[in-house]
Amino acid sequence: MDHELVNPAKLEPWLNEHVQGFQGPFDIVKLAGGQSNPTFRLDSRSGSYVLRRKPPGVLLKSAHAVDREFRAQNALSETNVPVARMHALCEDDDVLGASFYVMDMIDGQSFDDPQLLEVSVDQRRAIYSEMNRVLTEIHTVDLTATGLDDYGAPGNYFRRQTDRWSKQYKATETERISDMDDLMIWLDQNMPEDDGQRSLVHGDYRIDNLLFSKDGPNCLAVLDWELSTLGHPYADLAAVIMQWRMPVGEDGRGLAGVDRAKHGLPTDQEFIDEYCDRRGIAGIDGFGFYLAFCFFRMAGILQGVKKRALDGNAADPQRALRLGKYVDEFARQGLAAAKTV
Repeated sequence: MDHELVNPAKLEPWLNEHVQGFQGPFDIVKLAGGQSNPTFRLDSRSGSYVLRRKPPGVLLKSAHAVDREFRAQNALSETNVPVARMHALCEDDDVLGASFYVMDMIDGQSFDDPQLLEVSVDQRRAIYSEMNRVLTEIHTVDLTATGLDDYGAPGNYFRRQTDRWSKQYKATETERISDMDDLMIWLDQNMPEDDGQRSLVHGDYRIDNLLFSKDGPNCLAVLDWELSTLGHPYADLAAVIMQWRMPVGEDGRGLAGVDRAKHGLPTDQEFIDEYCDRRGIAGIDGFGFYLAFCFFRMAGILQGVKKRALDGNAADPQRALRLGKYVDEFARQGLAAAKTV
């Protein structure tokens, strides 16, 4: 299946032409994760690279935007936001049957479990502080200097995203979930006015989308920019808190029920306060709305993952089906967050 998605005979001539210094032949290794866009490591004589491509099959409009991933990371190469070096984007479907891009392979460590059990208590605090710092760097990127000032539509980000993901959810709906229907109605009726904040937003900011140094807390790269756009920075911040409220484990990847003080992990409020201090803002009113929005959007994303698994287009069908079971949980927690506003 891997060679159906990445055909070496077609890929190598393209790499020779578009990736400076590339020297074949190369081996292909399918990387774990990458539920949305299949991801591969290419090991060659000139080094290791990462290739991300759109999945096969019929895709929703605007989904699996590898071109946006490439553009965002390429634009950030000269900023304080750590990203992998981009090599080239291919939008010629004759090469691999879908758009893809190639970037450097970063030799760092990743953490699938936000408990960070692999490192000491002191290191955990430092890693989360670094995660917080990088988030503020993303939100203070100079959009004009990076050429990203047209990277997203103007207007109320939360209105735009709620409308978009409501349509995406309905397009991939496999069964009726009353909590999700109620959550969409609540968001529509409680939409805040646009407060004028507009920044680059990552769209899926969480610990397992960051690569860290193997000998310290420094973040080497922020990965998975598919959902990035121009929007409201509180969406990224609330997404971090949302993830922590999920169950512990491989699929939930949350901190629900964890004694954070004992394990050296920040509380929700500590992380929010540190972010506000870095950005020089007094606090965030109505945070429950932003949290409810993030639960809603993730439910919509996972519904799409589930639908692709059922249609036979998922990168990892078995895991996609397991993740799809969390749609109900995200919808339920979204409604619970709404009640805190």
